[in-house]
Amino acid sequence: MRVAVEADGGSRGNPGPAGYGAVVRTHPTGEILIERYGSLGTTTNNVAEYSGLIEGLSAAAELNATEVDVRMDSKLVIEQMSGRWQIKNPGLRPLAAKAAELVSRFERVSFEWIPRERNKAADALANRAMDEAQGKQVSTAPIEDELSAPQGPGFSAPFVGPGPGSSAASWSPPSSLDEATRFILVRHGETALTKQGRYSGRGDVPLSDEGQAQAMAAGGRVAGISRDVTAVLSSPLARCVRTAELVAAEVGGVPVTVVDDLIECDFGVWEGLTFAEVQARWPEEMAAWLASTAVAPPGGESFEAVAKRTRAAMATAVGAYAGGIVVIVSHVSPIKLILRDALAATDAFLHRLFLDAAGVSTMDVWPDGGIAVRSVNETAHLR
Repeated sequence: MRVAVEADGGSRGNPGPAGYGAVVRTHPTGEILIERYGSLGTTTNNVAEYSGLIEGLSAAAELNATEVDVRMDSKLVIEQMSGRWQIKNPGLRPLAAKAAELVSRFERVSFEWIPRERNKAADALANRAMDEAQGKQVSTAPIEDELSAPQGPGFSAPFVGPGPGSSAASWSPPSSLDEATRFILVRHGETALTKQGRYSGRGDVPLSDEGQAQAMAAGGRVAGISRDVTAVLSSPLARCVRTAELVAAEVGGVPVTVVDDLIECDFGVWEGLTFAEVQARWPEEMAAWLASTAVAPPGGESFEAVAKRTRAAMATAVGAYAGGIVVIVSHVSPIKLILRDALAATDAFLHRLFLDAAGVSTMDVWPDGGIAVRSVNETAHLR
């Protein structure tokens, strides 16, 4: 099912009393299926706008929508969610990460900026939320009744009311780990292809002797973070499974669970080649691949496809091991994509971050979608 989400948020003072609004419409007729609005206490316009987007996407997910067209008059939110603008405000990054996690649940999501006059329904809901919070008398009729907008055929009354989590809330992660799930991300140890700087995707190459030593060292680092590990999850490829086994042995022999979605990107015909070799033989394909995460190597897999399955793996792990400590042993591409999403970074992040063999990164994820990345590519244990 395809739907349109219109969302908005506002703050009377910036920061000041704030609220959000969102509507979900049918495609292409435009009947409203759900209205959501809520107050947020004292915060900024941008936080309120992101909150509206999150509520709209959540409502679309509740309807089991598969395709979503997001329309907002916030240029900042649209450009950041489209990956064209960086998210420089650290207070917005957890919100963008939550929105990105919701986006991953759909088959397709598009983002479109629209002028404010085309976003009147969501804007009116946001103002209704702010009025209610200030004790003003407001109507609870469907918002388009108030706006005197024409209704499509077959219109039925939508759900109207505050959405989940509409009370004032802080988007800063709590200081306690009691409710967080900690993820310790470990790249596998060195292989012969790693040492030679060759693309190593689905080829099932084993760890080298040095790689085995690195994996044991990584296990020591993981044990230094915590010996109370809940689960050890691994890509199905041998270099990761062996690394995971050696790490698990250092934290009390936790069983290793293979997760297929954690497998490396399929580099297609580039498998086993160096960057220079690929550049010489496929210059145009390489340029296109570097320019867009939607482009796959010839016969291979795009980073967008890898991101979709790694998000699914992370969402499953958060649900299965909530509040625990989870070690994930995987490859360069999946780990980079997990960290990109966690930091709400642009795609340029993927080509600027270096991950060493057996490097360790750590992040915490809270039930409300808050994320804190605590370390990236620790390597002191390898020296």
